Amino acid sequence: MGNPDKSVMQKGITELSDACWRAAHVMKTRGPSQIQFWFIALAIGISAGVVAVLFRLGIEFIQATVYGTQDVRFLHSFVAGLAWYQILLIPICGGLIVGLILDRFTDDGRVRSVADVIEGAALAEGRVEIRRGLASAAASMITLSTGGSSGREGPVVHLAAVVSTGVCRWIRANGITGRDLLGCAVAAAVSASFNAPIAGALFALEVVLRHFAVHAFAPIVIASAVGTVINRLVFGDVTEFVLPVQNALAFYVELPAFLILGLVCGLVAVVLMKAIFFVDDVGNRLQELTGLPRFLRPAVAGALLGGLAIWWPHIIGVGYETTSAALTGELLLHEAIIFVILKIIAVAITMGGRMGGGVFSPSLMVGALTGLAFGIIATSIFPTVSGEGTLYALAGMGAVAAGVLGAPISTTLIVFELTGDWQTGLAVMVAVSLSSALSSRMVDRSFFLTQLERRNVHLAAGPQAYLLATFKVVSVMRAQGAANGAEEEACWDLVRDGVYIDGNATLEQAMPLFDQGGYRYIPVVTLGGEDSPPELWGALFQVDALRAMNKALSDTAAEEHS
Repeated sequence: MGNPDKSVMQKGITELSDACWRAAHVMKTRGPSQIQFWFIALAIGISAGVVAVLFRLGIEFIQATVYGTQDVRFLHSFVAGLAWYQILLIPICGGLIVGLILDRFTDDGRVRSVADVIEGAALAEGRVEIRRGLASAAASMITLSTGGSSGREGPVVHLAAVVSTGVCRWIRANGITGRDLLGCAVAAAVSASFNAPIAGALFALEVVLRHFAVHAFAPIVIASAVGTVINRLVFGDVTEFVLPVQNALAFYVELPAFLILGLVCGLVAVVLMKAIFFVDDVGNRLQELTGLPRFLRPAVAGALLGGLAIWWPHIIGVGYETTSAALTGELLLHEAIIFVILKIIAVAITMGGRMGGGVFSPSLMVGALTGLAFGIIATSIFPTVSGEGTLYALAGMGAVAAGVLGAPISTTLIVFELTGDWQTGLAVMVAVSLSSALSSRMVDRSFFLTQLERRNVHLAAGPQAYLLATFKVVSVMRAQGAANGAEEEACWDLVRDGVYIDGNATLEQAMPLFDQGGYRYIPVVTLGGEDSPPELWGALFQVDALRAMNKALSDTAAEEHS
């Protein structure tokens, strides 16, 4: 009789061998694509994190070289001691360099930023413009180094998107993979730039991808963590802002004040956004009237900024020194109010003057100053029932930034991670929620989506509004002569009546024609020159257009809920 122990052992070895073989077979037939994706996502996270850190170091190096300061964290204090002509000339020279870069490498003289990344995620399968993106990053670096009043997160996000776009083109990624890798790059860049891993991941999901799909969450979180590790290896495990004491909140009594602060910050956020758009429109109009060369527009903006900085050097650069002063209560009431007004003007000149940069850091500064001014007033009226005045600066910082970004979740978390103060979450959340609710109704949800609306890119209303623009008529129509196509004579009758559409148009342009005329189909033509007759390509049937739209909506819903 055989040994039962040996028999059991042999059986176990056989089962283990079979399991390993099956696992190897599954990995061979199904696994490589998923495994490759994870490695690619990790590589993109590392690359985007390194790029973000190098961008920050580049700004600091150029700033230190141009202004001669040893510590760029105290830039405006150092600049105050420079000669007035130095303060004036540096932004002018920087603006001229920016103008030449954008004039040479972009077709419209516009810096690419977060709005273009959002557009790429929605309409271009997670891709952005590489050549123009690199030029925009260079222009923004010069802007931020030579007195421009904006932030570094916009160019960093787009630069990270350029990295992911290059990889997506190389591996020929589909739309879902492209968007996921874009989210990984953005998350890593934000976390590497601000040492904020939670906010970096949520920013990518909430602002760029605009959904919280489970399949995208894990790789984006890992990429964000990698970006934070890179930041801490270079800069150490420190927060951007250091608060002197832990804030105290008399919850039940003081919460109404934070509700009011949220509404005030919402209005301030709207003023900041409207000011940028107003100056941009004025700049366009003046450029048109005067014939000013496109490359000189940033130099003119630099001259205006330099003139302001002679008297108020606080407007220069990202503004972290002034933001820190607000968070620690080192400013007086009139200083906080004046600096809010000046910073809004400076940011509007920088962005409207096409100098480049982002709006997140300026919104933090404007918010902290607004909150401090509100807190000084509130605590002076009710000194016995209110907490620290600087707590209002912290809440205001998050509230204005949330109103501008249209991202209450990631903004709330990034405020906590930038300051390390997790004890006053309720006050910040209350202010952020009211600010976001108010500002989103006075613009198209956020600064970025409003930028896109001004370019006739309709993303604010959701997929049902913008998916039609992703379909070319020629890709949906039934070709002329097809068995199930329209009769040629009937098509020409409609063309003679002025009912037709160009083959290169999109369904966004075609659908209103069906609604207006009640047509079953519309002829698709190519218009020739004055002496050339139109060429009939086929016909676009309403049922085909609706079927394409329904499939696109179904695919979008499946991606967002997978």
